[in-house]
Order: sequence, then structure tokens, then C-alpha cells
Amino acid sequence: MFNKAILIGRLGRDPEVRYTTSGTAVADFSVATNEVWTDQSGERQERTEWHRIVVWRRLAEICEKYLRKGSLVMIEGRIQTREWDDRDGNRRRTTEIVALGMKMLDSRTDRMGGGPPADRPARRSSTPSQPSQEVEITDDDIPF
Repeated sequence: MFNKAILIGRLGRDPEVRYTTSGTAVADFSVATNEVWTDQSGERQERTEWHRIVVWRRLAEICEKYLRKGSLVMIEGRIQTREWDDRDGNRRRTTEIVALGMKMLDSRTDRMGGGPPADRPARRSSTPSQPSQEVEITDDDIPF
């Protein structure tokens, strides 16, 4: 069995981090992907798909610190569907991507307002309680 999603798109809003009662960071944000095609009459068509992204632990805090609305990212994770009862007792359902890795595809100057993308080596971090997470950080991204 295999459940893997890879998305490249732009953030629709800044990541928002919350903490569980045990102190674990969790962030969520949306990423837009676009599909472009030519229909039968030769007209160019475009459709935007919005994806809900959920990120846990240290990667959540990194996303909050370095990503902003409009950032170009690659998200790698798994598709998950959750169900819950809302305040009115209605059964609700959502499908989301639980991110296991994230790469920033904008350069620092792009995130600050212009310049060409830069190649960056990936840094891997992991903890015993979670799978390895790929995080795209360069010396230019670290403020100290």
C-alpha cells in the first residue's frame, strides 16, 4: 500500500501554528496548484485547486517562520481524511495533506521582493517519534 502526495504550488495564506495540550506544534495553511489545458475549441483553460496542508512538530515551526502567503513550495506528504462532529452536532469531513517534508522554492530575495531562485541543499532532521522530514534551509535563511 502506498499513500504519497507531492504538490508544488503557492501558499494561499500564512501558516498558523497552534500547540496541542502536550506542547506539540501543529501548523496549517493552504497551497494552490494550477492545471492548464486547451479545450476542444482551442481555448486555454485553467483550474486552481486548493489543498489544505497540516504540518507537525519542528517542521510546523519552520513553516511559520519562513513561509508567507504567496511563497512557492513543494510539499511532500500523505493524504488523510478526518471526520468530526461540529458544535451543532453535524458530522463534518475534510481531506488534507499531512506534510512530512517541505522545500522552499523561492530564494530569500524572492521572498523579500525579487531575484532569481537559488539552488539550496536540503537539510534532513528527524526525531524518534516521527519520520524523517526534509526541510529546505540555507545559511541565507537563518537570521543569525
